[in-house]
Amino acid sequence: MTYEELERVFRRGDSGNNALRLRLIAARRAVGMEQKEIADAIGVPKQTYHSQEARGAPSVAAGRYFYKAHGIDFNYLYFGDFQSLDAEVRDRLAAQLGALE
Repeated sequence: MTYEELERVFRRGDSGNNALRLRLIAARRAVGMEQKEIADAIGVPKQTYHSQEARGAPSVAAGRYFYKAHGIDFNYLYFGDFQSLDAEVRDRLAAQLGALE
């Protein structure tokens, strides 16, 4: 993918709820987990995590988990910044984001 394509797919700079929602869903799918598994990992009920995805409002705990466990940082979740991501992680996220378009 070209840099411009990555910017579009990652919705770089878009911090609206829909962009955050898509990036959060893509992060979960890129690591091969279900909502319940993420909820368990961050210590909240499944419905609470589901609500974060649905509203496009990831909690700090969710962001911390994705960063510590999977190398998916806050800059990706909140701003669509892909430059600091490991290339393998970036490619998995790009594939999931592309599937969500």
